[in-house]
Amino acid sequence: MANVAVVGTQWGDEGKGKIVDLYTGQADVVARFQGGNNAGHTLVVKGRTTILHLIPSGILHDHKICIVGNGVVFDPKIFLTEIEELTQAGILPSSTKLYVSEKAHVIMPYHRSIDQAREARSAGKKIGTTGRGIGPAYEDKVARTGIRVGDLYETDLFREKLRQSLEEKNFLLKNYFGVEPLNAEAVADEYLAFAEKIKPYVADTSLILDREIKQGKRVLFEGAQGCHLDVDHGTYPYVTSSNTVSGNAACGSGIGPNTISTVIGICKAYTTRVGEGPFPTELKDAIGEHLQKIGQEFDATTGRKRRCGWLDMVLVRQAVRVSGISALAITKLDVLTGLDKLKICVGYQSAHGEFTQAVPASMNVFSACVPVYEEFDGWQEDIAGTQKISDLPANARNYLKRLKELSGADLALVSVGAGREETIQMENPFEK
Repeated sequence: MANVAVVGTQWGDEGKGKIVDLYTGQADVVARFQGGNNAGHTLVVKGRTTILHLIPSGILHDHKICIVGNGVVFDPKIFLTEIEELTQAGILPSSTKLYVSEKAHVIMPYHRSIDQAREARSAGKKIGTTGRGIGPAYEDKVARTGIRVGDLYETDLFREKLRQSLEEKNFLLKNYFGVEPLNAEAVADEYLAFAEKIKPYVADTSLILDREIKQGKRVLFEGAQGCHLDVDHGTYPYVTSSNTVSGNAACGSGIGPNTISTVIGICKAYTTRVGEGPFPTELKDAIGEHLQKIGQEFDATTGRKRRCGWLDMVLVRQAVRVSGISALAITKLDVLTGLDKLKICVGYQSAHGEFTQAVPASMNVFSACVPVYEEFDGWQEDIAGTQKISDLPANARNYLKRLKELSGADLALVSVGAGREETIQMENPFEK
């Protein structure tokens, strides 16, 4: 059986939640492999909108296994809140099993405090972090001082690791940031209480995945953010703190890379970005406002308006390369309806007049790049509810055809609305 990884090809917010939810219908297991509750995946099912920040987007389906992998930084309070909200809404299937890796690193209160204090101190040079403690939690992981989910069940070990961490973190908070230090006992009590509540979900998720794969079950690996927020391959330093490319699906979930057979890249029909950093195709005009308004471009985690611009195929092409993407899932094509002219960025002109089809590593160089566009006629017809590519307006088909040519990848599906049913599917990635 095929196992599929789903990743974003832009700066996140491509609509991965809907696509993961859609593909979950054909999968047996959904595994989230990186990021934390800085991601927000929006699902619209039967007219109801659900936003998930930590729990895998496949949770709304019956008879599935959903996994929060070891590569995720885990906030137990957010996890428990999401479970409570889903339960109260009556949409958490009793037949679906949810597990959290015992090796996932825990986001602690001092991570959030440091994250927010740094951003507040960085006036004029903000990264655009969500302030959820994601970066500092990954820092502790790499520094080998982090607290993992499994540590919460060894009380003496947990208290000692917490004491050592707070000795350093409180000094930093008080003496450098001028922020109130944290009380070790209060933090310990809070997190040990969380530990009891999440205990039924904690497991060696690598073993669960291995068992399911050996039984021929279909696994869907769910990424968060997008390729150009990858800490190695993104627009550094305006990136997230983990690897968002498909290669991390194996490391972040505890399986071998040879078990992943297909990579689907989610690509919005235009480009958006939340937070700071270069954005060559950004539109600060009426068209940008149209995309923002019609596309309802607000960040699902922070509520911030997303910056909007024309589709940048330089970004998408690089994502196809570094993630080994075989097919693209195009989202929000319907948002372009009503625009007389459309543009696709096919390359950049540097400050020195040179043409390039690659994303510069230098942010100074990238910031000075001017997009080189191809222009297309738009369409006025309402495409919501369209079920076949052949039923789309000719100009919409031309736009998609050129997008496919420029990306070098096939098209797996095209989303023409927010709901599950508003999707044109051309291929099933689990059957490749």
